[in-house]
Amino acid sequence: MKAYERLLKYARIWTTSDEESTTSPTTSRQFDLAKQLVEEMKEIGIEDAYMDEFGYVYGHIPATPGYEDRTAIGFIAHMDTAPDYSGENVNPQIIENYDGNDVSLGTSGKVLSVAEFPSLKTLAGRTLITTDGTTLLGADDKAGIAEIMTVAEELIKENIPHGKVSISFTTDEEVGSGAKHMNLEVFGAPFAYTVDGGPEGEIQFENFNAASADFYVHGVNVHPGEAKGIMKNSQKIAMEIQGMLPVDEAPEYTEGYEGFFHLMEMTGTVEETKMSYLIRDFDSESYENRKELLRNITETVNKKYGEGTVELKLKDSYRNMREKIEPCMELIEYAKKACEMAEVKADIAPIRGGTDGARLSFVGLPCPNLGTGGYGFHGAFEHITAEGMDKAAAIIKNIILQFAK
Repeated sequence: MKAYERLLKYARIWTTSDEESTTSPTTSRQFDLAKQLVEEMKEIGIEDAYMDEFGYVYGHIPATPGYEDRTAIGFIAHMDTAPDYSGENVNPQIIENYDGNDVSLGTSGKVLSVAEFPSLKTLAGRTLITTDGTTLLGADDKAGIAEIMTVAEELIKENIPHGKVSISFTTDEEVGSGAKHMNLEVFGAPFAYTVDGGPEGEIQFENFNAASADFYVHGVNVHPGEAKGIMKNSQKIAMEIQGMLPVDEAPEYTEGYEGFFHLMEMTGTVEETKMSYLIRDFDSESYENRKELLRNITETVNKKYGEGTVELKLKDSYRNMREKIEPCMELIEYAKKACEMAEVKADIAPIRGGTDGARLSFVGLPCPNLGTGGYGFHGAFEHITAEGMDKAAAIIKNIILQFAK
C-alpha cells in the first residue's frame, strides 16, 4: 500500500483530541485508530505490536541477523487531530496531475488559493490531496503515521538490512500531552525522530520555549447612573493590559526566530474578565523576559486600580529542544544525508510551535522532527501530495539505512 493510500484510510477515522478533557487519551475515539494500527502492524510482520492503557501504540522491527550491534533508531507520530477544526467525516479530494491553480474545496464555497498558498505552484504535476472544505484533512499527523507504516512494511517484505527500529504512535499531541505517558523503556531506542512536520525535507531541531498566561481581571459593577468613582470595568482594564504589550510582537507580525505574545481568548463582563495568552520565544533569556513583562504589567495595573484587581497565572508548557540535540548532531547530519539520497533539498528551520520531540528530548530521548510533505495544517486548507509523502517515506528509510552502516 502506498503512503497516501494509508493516509486516506486513516483520515476517515475521527480522532480529534479535546483540550478540556482530563482523561488519557482525552477522547476515546483515538482508541479506534490505535486498534486498527496494531492490527495492521501485526499483518505486515511487527509481531510485538500492542496498545497500552493510554492508547499509545508500540512496535519493534528486530535487527536483521548480523546487525544486532547497530544503534537502534525510533520513529514517532501522533494519532489525534487538532480541535481547531472539525475532524469528523473527513472526505478528501484527490486531484491527479494537479495544474498548479486554485482549487475549489467541494461545495463548501472555500477555495485553496495560490495567492494564500504560493507553494501550490511547486506542486503542479503531482497528485494533490485536499479537504472538501468542511473539515481538516488530518495529514497532521496521519501522514507521518502512513509514512512510518509504509517504510516498516518495505523493510520487512524486502528484507532490507537494518538495525532495530522502534515505532510509537501517540495520542493527544495537539493538546500538549503527546509525550506525557511515553514509556521510553518499552520504546527501546536511544534516539528517535518525530515525523510531524510540513513539506518533505524539513529537518527541525529548534522549537519555541512556550508558556501559557491567564490574566484574571476583577472589576466592580454598579448601576451606570451612579457609577462615578465606584465602577471598575474589568473589560476596559483588560484592554489596557493588551495595550501595554508590544504591538508588533504578535503572531501576525512575526516569523523565523521572532517570538510573540498571542491573545488566544478574551471573555468578560464589567465584573470579571479573563484573557488567555500564549508566550513563545526561541531564546531562553528573551523568553524569561517576556514572562517578567507580564508580571510587571500586573504589578503596574494593581498599583493603579488597587491590589488584587489583576491576577496572573503563568504555566511553562515546553522548552527549546536545541540544547538536547546539540550533543548528538549526527541525527541532523543523517537526516540531511537522507534528504540528499532521496533527491530532496534539506530545509533546516525552526519549528514555530512544539512537537512531542521537544518534550521527549528533555526526558532522555533526543528527537528532532521530519517533514511529512503537508501544508496548511489545522484547517480546511490542509493539503498534501502523494509524491511528497513518497519522498518523506524515502527519507525515513534512508535514515534507517545510515544507522545500519
